[in-house]
Amino acid sequence: MKLDILAFGAHPDDVELGAGATIAKEISMGKKVGIIDLTRGELGTRGTAAIRNLEAVKAAKILGVSLRENMDFADGFFQNTPELQKAIIAKIREYKPDVVLCNAFRDRHIDHGKGSALVSDACFLSGLIKVDTLDSSGAIQAPWRPKQVYHYIQWQNLTPDFVIDVSGFIAKKQEAILAYSSQFFDPKSNDPQTPISSENFLESVRYRAQDLGRLINVEAAEGFTAERPVAVNSLDGLI
Repeated sequence: MKLDILAFGAHPDDVELGAGATIAKEISMGKKVGIIDLTRGELGTRGTAAIRNLEAVKAAKILGVSLRENMDFADGFFQNTPELQKAIIAKIREYKPDVVLCNAFRDRHIDHGKGSALVSDACFLSGLIKVDTLDSSGAIQAPWRPKQVYHYIQWQNLTPDFVIDVSGFIAKKQEAILAYSSQFFDPKSNDPQTPISSENFLESVRYRAQDLGRLINVEAAEGFTAERPVAVNSLDGLI
């Protein structure tokens, strides 16, 4: 299956929090989108890896993505190594996305920056003909380099290089986020509190989208950073 967009997250729920509305919008326009989680979030204070698996499946159905997979890298301890780079390269070459979305390049959680660098490096290496990877049948894969690699914004309020109008898709994003009921605000939960389990955190996700929307005079927006200048065909391509 060829994908238009392949979104990577260090943990299940990263993609939903950073780019859930953008993904929902792209799917509504007929794009094929996949999500690959690098770890199962097994070190998370709340819930378990098994619960997160079920929540990730539920969130994927809500967004309507074409596939969701997990690389089973070690939560908290994976590194940007040649071995893991090749594992990501194999996925990029399998699904041939035009656009890759990945973690913020700098963030509170150490896995976000590591995941960002790992995926970004793999996207470059995936285009090199002398880097060999095998598909599931053992055949050598052809090189493939995504046209664009964009980083969504997470905990830190990074200045976006561009924003996407996601008006009308925030409710879908929130529904996908709340599929992770073990992780986020639940007044009935007796689990330990974490930085993302407060009611304020959930409100901040909505507020950020509304505030970015305010800056471009729309209802809501999501911001992204880019590794190279973002180009448009003409001045009237801007809103």
